[in-house]
Amino acid sequence: MESGTNRIGRKFHFVKKEHLKLDDLRKRKRSGNDYLFINDRIPEYPRPEILVSHLKHNTNRQGLEGIKESGGFKGKQDLVWWGLSVGGEELRSAEQRLLQETYPDRTEQQVQDQQSFLGEFASSPAFKKSSRLGSYRFTFPLQELLEAYSLQFCGGEQPLMRVYETQLYRQEVMYAVLVHSPANQEQFSEYPLLTDDPNAVCCYRDGRFIWRPEAMCETHRLKLFRNDETRQMEVLPCCPKEFYVWDNVGIALHVKEDKLLEFGPVRLREKLKFCEGEILKTQVQFGDRLLYPQVQFDEFLLAEATVRSLWPEDPSPLERDEDPSPLERDEEQDINKAE
Repeated sequence: MESGTNRIGRKFHFVKKEHLKLDDLRKRKRSGNDYLFINDRIPEYPRPEILVSHLKHNTNRQGLEGIKESGGFKGKQDLVWWGLSVGGEELRSAEQRLLQETYPDRTEQQVQDQQSFLGEFASSPAFKKSSRLGSYRFTFPLQELLEAYSLQFCGGEQPLMRVYETQLYRQEVMYAVLVHSPANQEQFSEYPLLTDDPNAVCCYRDGRFIWRPEAMCETHRLKLFRNDETRQMEVLPCCPKEFYVWDNVGIALHVKEDKLLEFGPVRLREKLKFCEGEILKTQVQFGDRLLYPQVQFDEFLLAEATVRSLWPEDPSPLERDEDPSPLERDEEQDINKAE
């Protein structure tokens, strides 16, 4: 494995041209990750297939000001990074597919009796609304992003997607997908094309990324129980809790540093929301200093003032990107059951 440092100063090990599952990572030398090897202590958890149609780009105030001033997203080391945006709708859909695959012959009553369970396991930062990269989040439909990239960088042709690398941090595994213009095919030919492989961690099909998480939970407090008698999937508490690795997918758009993935100011403002800072919330420190001092977070009132100053022509309030309240979740579940 090679080693490197990412844009916020986090050290990691990486393997180019492969998306290595956890079993494969355990076979690699110099992984630098002890959590990988406690898998025998980790209780059973779900392994769904999640269909993702939106991507998110988190940034701090300085990054936001640069995006507004330039009118879009500039490459850093020739890449613009996006993450998968996974919400309740995506999890509910994944849960239904997992249940149908596991118990295809359920009765109508068994379907009605099934309690929602997948959200209980979606506890890693990959599923949280908070951010580890700043307080400002742009969320775009995947197809809108790809269309803009196609028109601005590919001459209207479809961009190519490749297996870029696997990055391994202290507790996180990130599977990187590279998106680039066909004009740069020779430059990136060493990286395998992203194929629609049913066993792959990540692939692309019919306008959506398909993500098959290797590890959904940051902290394992629960166990998945398959009740074959009732054809139900159930959530059971387990003790003691265990920390394990968690994984996510990063989408890297190839944009040279002197180029710009451009969107108009109106569209940028429409897709912008405030998000809580994950590191700020958890007060992650190392000794008496912040572990990632490069990351800057703003309080909501400051974020509101910042956005108003950058978009004075837009009076709409800045929205928060946050999980629904317990009451909203209960109401949503009631609606789903009624349907």
